[in-house]
Amino acid sequence: MERINPPELGRPSGFSHAVSATGQLVFLAGQTALDAEGKIVGDGVVEQFSQALGNLLTALRAAGGEPADLCSVTIYIVDMDDYKAHAREIGKVWKSLAGTEYPAMAGIGVSRLWDVEALVEVQGFAVLSR
Repeated sequence: MERINPPELGRPSGFSHAVSATGQLVFLAGQTALDAEGKIVGDGVVEQFSQALGNLLTALRAAGGEPADLCSVTIYIVDMDDYKAHAREIGKVWKSLAGTEYPAMAGIGVSRLWDVEALVEVQGFAVLSR
């Protein structure tokens, strides 16, 4: 098993950004809108979703994968009504960053995330196609 923590992402504390098992299966830690300095960026759910998904994809690429390798993604959402109100914009962000190969997905409403300022967290796993 290989734990992967790319320098483009903030230094993890108590988790790895990605874990590759047997070189094919990659588990991706939940990512919020943290920048490399460990600060939440983005004022709204769309901006935070973009950063969080970008962070998840950075970890995946560091493990040798690409967006099409994603098998499952779970999105943890603090304000479900706000998320739904911006669904089209969030969909455009997804297509822009990950394309049109969609993994199995779930959206789960939560009362809050680890970082109080975080509005969404994106977690998933992938099977590398190499």
